[in-house]
Amino acid sequence: MSGRLVLCVLLLAALPALSRAQRPDSAPSVLPVREPVWRRPWVRPLASLVVPGSGQLLGGRDRGMVYLAAEVWFVARALALSGQGRSERDQFITLGFDVARAQFTPYRLDAPWEYYEAMSHWVESGHYSLTSAGPIQPETDTLTYNGAMWLLARRNYLTNPDSIPPPTDPAYQAALAFYRQRAFVDVLRWSWRDAQLEMDAYAQKIRNSDDDFRYATTYLGAIVLNHLASAVDAFITLRVAGGSILPRTGVSGNPPSYYLIWSRQF
Repeated sequence: MSGRLVLCVLLLAALPALSRAQRPDSAPSVLPVREPVWRRPWVRPLASLVVPGSGQLLGGRDRGMVYLAAEVWFVARALALSGQGRSERDQFITLGFDVARAQFTPYRLDAPWEYYEAMSHWVESGHYSLTSAGPIQPETDTLTYNGAMWLLARRNYLTNPDSIPPPTDPAYQAALAFYRQRAFVDVLRWSWRDAQLEMDAYAQKIRNSDDDFRYATTYLGAIVLNHLASAVDAFITLRVAGGSILPRTGVSGNPPSYYLIWSRQF
């Protein structure tokens, strides 16, 4: 009796092991499928910020092509206008040298923008100094650019602009320092005397160049806004079911201005 009892106990103890032995191999654990990177929520706004429209296209939104097409057009216009501005700049620099400067110097030297701007408003620059040796004697002809600068210096620093104090006077030295900062040296001297038509053409080319560069800057701003608009659109699309937030962007007017309009469908 005791032997049968011991056998039963052993059989009961062996049942779990036998049960496990009779079961088929347990199914391997299923590894979670990692979602593709491009499907993660943060990817679409970031992609649109880098390349406008890419976030919308990743989400299956056809309007991504609108952002992409706008980007291509804005970049093309900015490059074209910048090229036109550089071409106009080269033309007015060449015209200014050939007509107004070549008679004073054989060298075509570059100058700051203020110099070319002054050439479009003043017929002559005048002398930098009325003497070739010794202390500077500023130009006194107020119809020239340098002469006008010397008059302005005298009005700013001298008690009586028409009474010149001794060169050692501190007020005179202050006026002379003002003149040196603004007057153009003789190597940059110019004169449009007897060339009014050429001067008018020069001034027009400067205005054209200014306009081209200004419009190009406007399109660069439109490019930045297009990136931001596309990123915001991609973010809102993730938050609003159905993507019912619809943007419209573009450039209009002369000078051109960029507009961005958001509308929601109900």
